[in-house]
Amino acid sequence: MLRKKLLSMARGFIILHYRMKTTTHKSAEPREPILDVYELDDDWSEEQKTLIRQVRRFVDQEILPIMREHHTQGTFPVQLLPGIARLGILEAVASGDIDPITYGLAMRELERGGSEIRSLASVQGSLVMSAISMFGSAEQKKIWLEPLGKLESIGCFGLTESDFGSNPSGLRTRAEEHQNSYRITGSKCWITNGTMADVAIIWAHCNNKSIRGFLVETDRKGFEARAIKGKWSFRASDTAELFLDNVEVPKSALLPESTSVGSALACLNQARYGIAWGVIGAAAACIDETRRHLLGRPQFDGKPLASHQLIQSKLAWMATDLTAMQLIAKRLGELKRDGREHSHHVSLAKMNNCRKALEISRCCRELLGASGIHDEHHVGRHMVNLETVVTYEGTEHIHSLVLGHYMTGIRAFS
Repeated sequence: MLRKKLLSMARGFIILHYRMKTTTHKSAEPREPILDVYELDDDWSEEQKTLIRQVRRFVDQEILPIMREHHTQGTFPVQLLPGIARLGILEAVASGDIDPITYGLAMRELERGGSEIRSLASVQGSLVMSAISMFGSAEQKKIWLEPLGKLESIGCFGLTESDFGSNPSGLRTRAEEHQNSYRITGSKCWITNGTMADVAIIWAHCNNKSIRGFLVETDRKGFEARAIKGKWSFRASDTAELFLDNVEVPKSALLPESTSVGSALACLNQARYGIAWGVIGAAAACIDETRRHLLGRPQFDGKPLASHQLIQSKLAWMATDLTAMQLIAKRLGELKRDGREHSHHVSLAKMNNCRKALEISRCCRELLGASGIHDEHHVGRHMVNLETVVTYEGTEHIHSLVLGHYMTGIRAFS
């Protein structure tokens, strides 16, 4: 059934299927980038390969040609929403009809186009829809999952506050229970999809007790979303601050199965999983673009830069790091598929893959020379975006402490 569904999708998601050819620098024949050194592509099913080809086509034909302009202007490319919807991935998430590795491959290819595009899909699918799926009532699922899956409605996830990023349990937003409603007051910061959203998952201290989740339509009186300006990273993302001034919602807005900040963190682990895959796409895109430049740029006796030892050493280390990222993500997907995933698994993948992707992008920027700071290449855009990705959904410092707790049994933070 899944096979028929995926094969019938008009578009799908991606992976990076490149092979190294045994040509020398003297050959005029261009080489393919060394992105699949361990031949992982051979492990994907035919359904996954079909999905990969479809999404890659969408990224190449519709996303990449417009990202430079939107990065410069600081605007989200809303014209892409119908195409992203037609890919069918979020519909499959809504119905639960997609396995973790297929979803991860999709996030990886989307981020080849831009972290902001993958982030839109991650927030919609891994945060908003997962919160409803895991903690919502049957009625909430019936009302929201289908339109969110078709991108007929946009969602955002309101947990982070300006003074409470790594410590979400300290959030100040409050929900007070009244006879037939809750009234929510507070603010949220760095919220992806914030100004576009039709519904927000707002996490608040309920009756000054435990933290609970609420489905809040953004057109309710007292709700305001303000775009965050002045970003030099994630410039093409719709990032906002949310303000709630005594916003009244019905009792049915409460996510009934949400019980504590742990419920919110469970949603974040879903998003971190997608990030661990996504940044592979950004890193691979940087290596691909840089390799092409190095093969075509002559330096010293008319030889291409790619022929020099120092250059090849850097390429070799980047290929090694990328391969390790791929293996970690694949193993995490297997653990998730088998119901064996734990927080320390996710933390290792998020921490390692984001850091290595950022290091790869910086090395590629350096190898491009002066061209690396110009928007003729996508590397610089990926590099500044990865400065955000390495920070959000848990900094690498916090994830290292999750691993430290696993290794020692001692919690280094409360």
